[in-house]
Amino acid sequence: MPAKPARDTLGRRCRTRPQSTGKRVTPQPRDLLWFAKLAEHGPLPSSFLLAFAKDTHKSEKRAKERLTDLFNEDNTTDKGAYLTRPIQQFRTIDARYNQLVYDLSPASAAALRKSGCTIRPARSGPWQHSLMVSCITASIELACHEHGDVNYIPQSRILKRADTSLRWSTNICDPDSGATYEKDLLPDAVFGLEYRTAAGKRYRFFALEADRATEPLCSSQIHRKSFIRHLLQYESYIESGGYQEHLKLSAPLMVLNVTTRQERVERMLALTRKLFPEGNSYQLFRCWEAFGEVFAPPKPDPTLSYDDWRLTEGSASVVQID
Repeated sequence: MPAKPARDTLGRRCRTRPQSTGKRVTPQPRDLLWFAKLAEHGPLPSSFLLAFAKDTHKSEKRAKERLTDLFNEDNTTDKGAYLTRPIQQFRTIDARYNQLVYDLSPASAAALRKSGCTIRPARSGPWQHSLMVSCITASIELACHEHGDVNYIPQSRILKRADTSLRWSTNICDPDSGATYEKDLLPDAVFGLEYRTAAGKRYRFFALEADRATEPLCSSQIHRKSFIRHLLQYESYIESGGYQEHLKLSAPLMVLNVTTRQERVERMLALTRKLFPEGNSYQLFRCWEAFGEVFAPPKPDPTLSYDDWRLTEGSASVVQID
């Protein structure tokens, strides 16, 4: 018989490490839905997982209890607890008051493979950056659920259809020296939207770049990652039709740049105007301050789909196709 888990003064189990009671846990359809969303998007706060299941399970309390069991209980058909709580989330101010962030475990990955689901390759780089990417794409998918005429097309489906990976080689010209270099472009994510209109289905696709101000906007070294190099690579990728060859797409591709401060948005826009004095119609910008210096796992932000994104001239909406 497993030892009774240690609990705090309020009777709660430890948030940072699993403590099993020996309870048997078998994956249910809602659990597999959660696993699939984590496999597609990456680590997600509990509010996102609850939102994905809200139409089939109305009790938030029971859903949270189920997430707790999936994290703690290792007596499962796949030989381990089904969810993890990435330790990085507890290295923040007042972490005990934040909602919990979950990710896949080897057991949930095994359960998904049995169901035929594709497992997302782990993203490289800082964990908060990966979480930011996940929250952006998941917020847009959740917003699409509220629109009866818009379907979200996940990255896994796009890459599988094109039989490719996310990485693509681009040729860029150094604006200072005029020299040409070959540099790999690796978006943080790609996804698409399918619009059901009176004239039939229409499509638009997006590359996502999440910016936490860890890289310079400008650099005298073209070999160093910077926002200017980002603009040059996407100019090659989009204007020369590289994305059509890479992702086997005929519909337009736009680039969503999400950063953490409005001041940085303005600087990005200024640099884009400088490099594209006649305007740029595919680079869109906006701010999500939740991923700034004071971090706490956010709730889904539906405005990412319909609120105005900044362009070099004017603004645009992601969901609206016109």
